[in-house]
Amino acid sequence: MYLYRIIIALLFPISLLASDIKAYPTVPVDSLPSVFMIGEHEFEYEQLVKNCNELLLDVCQDSMQVAYKHWLLMLHDMENYAETNNFDIKGIKIWVNIFWDESGTIDQLVYYPKPNSRNADFTELTSFFEKFVAQYRFPIENPQCFSHYGSATFPTFAKMYLSNQP
Repeated sequence: MYLYRIIIALLFPISLLASDIKAYPTVPVDSLPSVFMIGEHEFEYEQLVKNCNELLLDVCQDSMQVAYKHWLLMLHDMENYAETNNFDIKGIKIWVNIFWDESGTIDQLVYYPKPNSRNADFTELTSFFEKFVAQYRFPIENPQCFSHYGSATFPTFAKMYLSNQP
């Protein structure tokens, strides 16, 4: 009987928390901005992760080499876009989650600076990413949306890596 009371005492607060989760209003994923930081729009972001659950690695037929090459090429394109638009991206280190639609267009780019990132104005970085997202198209298409959560460090040194590829 004593064990039963302990279990009930432990589970009751958890059940209250679970009932509170339903009370939060959810906004459709379509209302999300194209670029935002992890921690903003968290409930919609969770829904986005749930709805777009196919990974870049899956789309690349589980080839880590192919997926990494596409990821690195996209980061290199970001770097080139920054240079073309006189935006200093060097020293930026972020965790980033990118969601592509079926055509390879980026629907959302969600990021967060790493602790060892160069100090930057993240409003300007968000604006830069918004401009990049608006004009960029990933070279892979897929019957459904797909995503990748990874790390990005600028400069990428992509030229060195790609020059060593067969």
